[in-house]
Amino acid sequence: MDIKPIISALRRHRVAAALITLEIALACAVLCNAFFLINNRQELMRIVSGVDESATGVIALSGCEGCGNADFNARVLGALRAIPGLRAAGTANSTPFGPRAGYMGASLDREQQHWAGVLHFYLFDAAAIEALDLHPVQGSPFASDDFQPVENFIPTEAPVWVTRALAEHLWPGENPLGRELWSGGHFRVTGVVENFAVTSPGRSEEGVAGAQWSVIVPVRDDAQSGSYVLRADALDLPRVMQAAREAVARAVPEAVLDLQQSRELSELREHYFRSDRAMAWLLIGVIAAMLLVTALGIVGLASFWVQQRTRQIGVRRALGATRSDILRYFQTENFLLAGMGIALGMALAYGGNLLLMRHFELARLPLAYLPAGACLLWLIGQVAVLGPALRAAAIPPATATRSA
Repeated sequence: MDIKPIISALRRHRVAAALITLEIALACAVLCNAFFLINNRQELMRIVSGVDESATGVIALSGCEGCGNADFNARVLGALRAIPGLRAAGTANSTPFGPRAGYMGASLDREQQHWAGVLHFYLFDAAAIEALDLHPVQGSPFASDDFQPVENFIPTEAPVWVTRALAEHLWPGENPLGRELWSGGHFRVTGVVENFAVTSPGRSEEGVAGAQWSVIVPVRDDAQSGSYVLRADALDLPRVMQAAREAVARAVPEAVLDLQQSRELSELREHYFRSDRAMAWLLIGVIAAMLLVTALGIVGLASFWVQQRTRQIGVRRALGATRSDILRYFQTENFLLAGMGIALGMALAYGGNLLLMRHFELARLPLAYLPAGACLLWLIGQVAVLGPALRAAAIPPATATRSA
């Protein structure tokens, strides 16, 4: 089809054509970035914690002034281990999706010349490692004398495990075993675990990229108190957790049970990502509204032009144009308008993403989102213009010719 008449007609309706082009451009910019944000949230919500969440629970206590770790833990763990069905329980400073308890900056050398990033240091005793069912996929398990006391939050010298993601970040393509870290202490890597998420994946200083930057430090069972991980069979866990909350309340009445954190790990995950799910649904609503508004704008403009061009359509029909010719005319016209809007929208989408990167530490928009958004808008445009185009194609030549 010759598009010169179409371009000529669009030039005679510059304002209307410009408005629908800008509407499509805005929709393209919003859609590409909204889809990208939704996909980021979905990927984050699917993060592997590294723990069997259906079989793991957490008990958190606070407010016991002057309580010694050894006595406090003995009473709490004694009460927990008396619960039928409990398989293991130990002390931990936190867990994935739990309180932010162990973020520290780290370096690869004693002089702190080679920055490693902000890492999360988990402090677990031997029973907690058993409860979390943690095993290195590379390296060796912790020996009994590896469990150290804590000085000013963290041991001064200890072997550690790191996640595979962190090992690849710090020593890409190299064997991490025997490597060293400095962060309030000196640590030597003796093992690598496949996955173990930080407490605040996606919301820590390193963002989504640092979601698995965990360091596991072995500590003695009297090195800390107040937070405990426990393990039971998945079917027994709800009953065990209820019994655990009641048991610790009786065992240490002077402490305050944190009901918000004393939950199954699957519930902690659900609560942690609640805002991410809300944001994803909000963005889906924005996308739906933008597509609806864009489609209605295309329908309205096409209907207006059909009404304005009734005589012109009739003349074309009288000169031999078929219904399919009229239909293709309006679809081609819409395709050109959408193409101009999409081209502008791609530029806006990329520019908007650069602003999000600068102010909200968002990742760079993959270029694949641009053609995907373009195809969606072209499809929406062709579907939206189909109704008015079919009405135009159905105008009888004689009726059109007699109209004003």
